[in-house]
Amino acid sequence: MFDIRKIQEQVIYGVVKSASNDKTAKEIVYGKDEPARTEDNPTWVKSTMKRLENHFDSTTVKQIRMHCQCGYGMDEKLKLVKELVEASSSMEELGNLYKAKAAGLYSENGELYLQFSFCPCPMLEGVDRLETNTWCQCTTGYSKVLFEKAFGCKVDVELLKSIKMGDEKCLMKIIPQRNIF
Repeated sequence: MFDIRKIQEQVIYGVVKSASNDKTAKEIVYGKDEPARTEDNPTWVKSTMKRLENHFDSTTVKQIRMHCQCGYGMDEKLKLVKELVEASSSMEELGNLYKAKAAGLYSENGELYLQFSFCPCPMLEGVDRLETNTWCQCTTGYSKVLFEKAFGCKVDVELLKSIKMGDEKCLMKIIPQRNIF
């Protein structure tokens, strides 16, 4: 059976361990006093992010979370984005394609955006609201990997809005580091 919680625990543990050490990784993922498995997913997400934020500076926290992306469905999405790039001669054209809009992509003033009208993260299903966007940075990491592969260049991804932070949608700006057309 697909256990997203276990996968998230393992991924966060590995990335934190790479940024620090085994002891810190265990404390962040599982807590000091009791096993994290006793917490429901929403509580675990919030406590783990709080422990992460308390241990590292904001830049390191963002980098850790960006490396926690699961890669779920990447091949299918990569195929679509490559298809959109091949069918376009500019960012505006790409963002105006029917398939792009259906996937949440759009272009405004020559810049590319990706939006979701729902939170795509299964771990946040029972979370009403997050205090910070730390958890959401895994989505920027996922998008970074996706668009770097599709565009063949470095890409920055900026999280602009998050449903779980109280916004009406999730919104990211996709910033290729070179002209892709």
